[in-house]
Amino acid sequence: MAELHVVDHPLVQHKLTIMRKKGTSTGSFRRLLKEISLLLCYEVTRDLELTKETIETPLEEMEAPVLAGKKLVFASILRAGNGLLEGMLDLVPSARVAHVGLYRDHDTLQPIEYYFKAPEDLGDRLVIVVDPMLATANSATAAIDKLKERGATNIRFLCLLAAPEGIKSFQERQPDVPIFTAAVDDHLNEKGYIVPGLGDAGDRMYGTK
Repeated sequence: MAELHVVDHPLVQHKLTIMRKKGTSTGSFRRLLKEISLLLCYEVTRDLELTKETIETPLEEMEAPVLAGKKLVFASILRAGNGLLEGMLDLVPSARVAHVGLYRDHDTLQPIEYYFKAPEDLGDRLVIVVDPMLATANSATAAIDKLKERGATNIRFLCLLAAPEGIKSFQERQPDVPIFTAAVDDHLNEKGYIVPGLGDAGDRMYGTK
């Protein structure tokens, strides 16, 4: 069963509350999403492997910790995933980036792929898939299936909000992929939206309907 990690840091929860508010402006929502993505990125990368490197400080030589292995891959599920991606790249500017273009059919709630681009050596890297909402989990699992087809084996999923139904579906379909989220909300409504949620993350980020 996929592990579930809820990031309950006070700053994360405070910023999320402001983002939930109906009256929060597009500019504020976008800024807060970038800020909260930095905090979430700290948690999803907390256990990265380190090695030692010999360096010279102004005072003496020392063995200092540095990240081991190849650089990370951040895989954004378009379009809303880019809101999390921006802040995470500020924290890890050397990360590689994959883009998975999916949109949800409003009648069937199933994902339809329209774009995919990723580094070739996914099997050698930790891949962190980002999307603000884990609702039905259809898009998230489809994106991860695509990344696995391209060789990814070490994957984590990061979102802002998750619904119990989405978590259950995700854990059944991707049992080897840990989930990191800022909150688990109450339920999905009949249209597949998270309740109480914060609305459509992409629309609120970009000011569209």
